This record gives sequence, structure tokens and C-alpha cells, in this order.
Amino acid sequence: MNDQKNNTRSKGGRKPKINPCNHRYVFRLDEEDNSKFLSLFEASGIDNKAKFITSVLFSREIKTVKIDKGTVDFYMRLTSFYSQFRAVGVNYNQVVKLLYTHFTEKKAAAFLYQLERHTAELSALCRKIIELANEFTNGNIEK
Repeated sequence: MNDQKNNTRSKGGRKPKINPCNHRYVFRLDEEDNSKFLSLFEASGIDNKAKFITSVLFSREIKTVKIDKGTVDFYMRLTSFYSQFRAVGVNYNQVVKLLYTHFTEKKAAAFLYQLERHTAELSALCRKIIELANEFTNGNIEK
């Protein structure tokens, strides 16, 4: 009975790897090359330098994510502007409805004329914003 217990007893510790990495290579970099290496390593998003080096050596795909703060800021402002523009549209509909219910035809027409003038200005501004957004996506805007 004791022989069976001793045979099934484990040694403890970590399980051995199936394919261990036993070969080691060392290389040295000067300051310039090291800064290039570190910037590429950080841009890759890989958390292990050894994995990064082997992926570069064996031409595996390295994914880099570059975040342009200006683009993100432009996108956020454009999104908030779009929501404000929609709110103006909703308010526009409510104002027109209220004008016709609370004022006479002549007075409502006078207010609508003023509203129409401001709407034309808003439309011109909207066209300019669309042009700027198209220039931004095409990369024609100077920073």
C-alpha cells in the first residue's frame, strides 16, 4: 500500500515546458539604436521584449496603434457639434409650431423671415464645416 503512494507522489514545483527556449543570444545597442528600439517596442504594444525581438526577426506581423491627439480632439468636437446641431433642429420645429399657434399669420411670418435668415447662415456654416472635415480626412489641413 505504501509503495503505491510513493509512486504516485509528485515532485512539486513547476511543470516542465513542452518546448523550452534554451538558446540565448546577446547583442548591444548604442543610445540612438536603443531609443529607436524602445520606441518601436512601445508602439507594438507587446509586453515582452523577447517576444517583440523574435517577432521582428521572423517577420511575424507586428501591430502598432498610433493615436493622433489632434484627430481625436477634432472627432470629439465634431461629435459634440453634431449633437448640438440636432438639438437646434428639434428646437426649430418647436418654434415654428409655437409661432403658428400663438401669433397671427402676419406676425408669425415676420418671425419666420428672421428665423429663415438665421437658418441660411447656419446652413452656410454647416457647408464650411463639411468642407473642413473633408480637408481634414484628406490630410490637406496644415498643422
